[in-house]
Amino acid sequence: MIRVILCDDHAVVRRGIRDTLSEAVDIRVVGEAGSYSDVRELLRATPCDVLVLDLNLPGRGGLEVLASLKEAETPIRVLVVSMFPEDQYAIRCLRAGAQGYLNKAGNPAELIEAVRTIAQGRKYVTPSVAQMLVDNLATPTSEALHDSLSERELQTLLKIASGKRLSDIAEELMLSPKTVSVYRSRVLEKLKLSNNAELTVYAIRNGLV
Repeated sequence: MIRVILCDDHAVVRRGIRDTLSEAVDIRVVGEAGSYSDVRELLRATPCDVLVLDLNLPGRGGLEVLASLKEAETPIRVLVVSMFPEDQYAIRCLRAGAQGYLNKAGNPAELIEAVRTIAQGRKYVTPSVAQMLVDNLATPTSEALHDSLSERELQTLLKIASGKRLSDIAEELMLSPKTVSVYRSRVLEKLKLSNNAELTVYAIRNGLV
């Protein structure tokens, strides 16, 4: 039996994933969490084989969950299921330690296949991601500027590009406005931009939002 823990901050999404996985007789959901702190506690208390993880969590995000699991050298394997586009986030997640990546808009049947594949110790990517990996090997390209952003900096960029104020971002990420302002400054510097409008244009042009 493949034991699965779900981590997504939307209960409706967790319900949909749980219902999909329940169709497989060899998969059992053994726990659910809605935040970084919740999933950390759950993983310590509940044995599981696969963590199905969203990237966009309140406070610390999914990439930070991946980093903590990688640092702890845990045997738990991670399937990222996210709304973010594959061409911008799949390879980033795989580099961060995930064993697979799926877009939430994908076919539900793929979710079951992905969990089984990862539980067997193999990687799971969609054909489009596999093609990107092949293309990168065949014709290596220089990394985009945003590839150098930390998890927090990337979160800040995405939220600014979606029109949120720094005070709103601070509340969502459970940080002080001053800290968020520091992240904004770092993003502007790394991306060689001057203001929020340019950040928004950059995010749109690079398919980040």
